[in-house]
Amino acid sequence: MKKHAVIGVTGGIACYKALDIVSRLKKEGIEVTVIMTRNAEQFIMPLSFQTISKNPVVTDMFDAPNAWEVEHIALAQKADIFLIAPATANIIGKIACGIADDMLTTTIMATRKPVMLAPAMNTAMYENPIFRENMDKLKDMGYLFIEPDSGMLACGDTGPGKLAEPSVIVQEVMRILDLAPAMSSGDLDGRKILVTAGPTVEDIDPVRFITNNSSGKMGFAIAEAALRRGAEVTLVSGPVNLACSDGINRVDVRSTAEMSAAVNEAFENCDAVIMAAAPSDYRVSDPSPLKLKKTNAAYTMTFIENEDIIAGLGKKKGGRILIGFAAETHDLEAYAREKIRKKNLDYIVANNVAEEGAGFRFDTNIITIISADGGMKEYEKMEKTEAAEIILDLLKKK
Repeated sequence: MKKHAVIGVTGGIACYKALDIVSRLKKEGIEVTVIMTRNAEQFIMPLSFQTISKNPVVTDMFDAPNAWEVEHIALAQKADIFLIAPATANIIGKIACGIADDMLTTTIMATRKPVMLAPAMNTAMYENPIFRENMDKLKDMGYLFIEPDSGMLACGDTGPGKLAEPSVIVQEVMRILDLAPAMSSGDLDGRKILVTAGPTVEDIDPVRFITNNSSGKMGFAIAEAALRRGAEVTLVSGPVNLACSDGINRVDVRSTAEMSAAVNEAFENCDAVIMAAAPSDYRVSDPSPLKLKKTNAAYTMTFIENEDIIAGLGKKKGGRILIGFAAETHDLEAYAREKIRKKNLDYIVANNVAEEGAGFRFDTNIITIISADGGMKEYEKMEKTEAAEIILDLLKKK
């Protein structure tokens, strides 16, 4: 029997992402009914959701129903899952306090089905202790939450509060509906996986440094997917504006030396390592303790090579699975094969960061996976959340 999801859309700038969520659910064969709050209508016309969902959009509690039924009760009984995306601080506060003053809150109050909320709001609001108390209260009562991402928000602030990616939200909905593919079925139960993410930073002086464009999105996607699949996950991350689930053991570092120390400490208690980070290859030989002043003369710095973290792991990996990454701009296959041989890797995930939609900063990636036995498989552009699942599937082959 076809599953039915009721999607609540509340008034936030992230409303436009809800259109993508509805579209993705329809493509998965899910029946969708959308309930919009009055504030949501200030951002998007109901006709947009009606066109994509192919169902009437509910906006007013007192509209005449299409059939003789009490509509909020009928929807509460018909739905297999309720998803509110975006879920504002206002709607979360109302549900936590038992307020039922519109169609969405009344229907939520009447349902006995799973309710999932995907918060989206300003960082200060998300970190406000009143909101956190409301969210924790609902979590304790069994309401499900999809943690927001961190990044640049519509208000100009940077931090947590950005609506999670539609692909991630839809995957969670499918999991709750028991329609998720086998890759989300807990097939990594008991595995201890170490993941690295993001760039590292090497100081020039107290105000200047060298780094790279790594956003950490690929590593964080792998860590989140591994957690969903039942693994015990340690995530060693350089400086990034990303949040992760509470179940992940996150270790924040800054320099390549700090990342190396954290990785080697965690390495002893893991059985697989996925090195998605982009640590700096070089550091300044003699960083200045004082700010360097501008002069009219040329300035020369000497760089020395940092430790190759993954090569060091390759020398002592034993029975562990070691997966590396190769971000290149040319001769992708040749450089990737050289790395897999020199660093004693089981697999390498290669991508050409000069391609649009691949590598640093993007939510998508274009990967080629090469194995130690010489096998190679190329993939089309996909969301990094999808690429994460493909990479984790490699762990089942060993």
